[in-house]
Amino acid sequence: MFTGIIETLGIIQEIKKEKDNIHITMNSSITSELQIDQSVAHNGICLTVVALNDTLYTVTAIDETIKKTNLGYWQEGDSVNLERAMKLGDRLDGHIVQGHVDQIGTCIVAEETNGSWYYTFEYDETLNNITIEKGSITVNGVSLTVVNSKKNQFSVAIIPYTHEHTNFNSFKIGTKINLEFDVIGKYVSRLYSNK
Repeated sequence: MFTGIIETLGIIQEIKKEKDNIHITMNSSITSELQIDQSVAHNGICLTVVALNDTLYTVTAIDETIKKTNLGYWQEGDSVNLERAMKLGDRLDGHIVQGHVDQIGTCIVAEETNGSWYYTFEYDETLNNITIEKGSITVNGVSLTVVNSKKNQFSVAIIPYTHEHTNFNSFKIGTKINLEFDVIGKYVSRLYSNK
């Protein structure tokens, strides 16, 4: 379980394919605090630490994860939003994030708006995911509030701190991002569609 509040950025050092799996080695300031078998959200994807070596650690993504996320677009040198699993008793500053990406979205607007940043993302509406105005959404692991919701797209406004300390500053039109829709909204939507 995560909160969508990014701790730090990691830099991809190596991507190695093995059968249908991908092993990703990251360089990060939190590596010394990690343990084997620990869950870490990478751009919102919950992945398990399988190896540690000084400032480097490795996680493995299986085919199912690769198909549902933007992992296939990652390249060595890319920066990745990182968040360790929350501890019971900590403040929940973002919202409840599972680290289970629902689908890939595409950035269709990225613009500075006099001190903040405004992004619009498009997604496949046939997968029955929804957003609502002022509802929660996770984009590349970042907990955000929806400011404009349409049938297959939504917008968010980013404060300068978030823009500077996450990989949002690398987004441009066409960037593929990971989306995790609000878990409570998913349950309500499922209940409503079953009536």
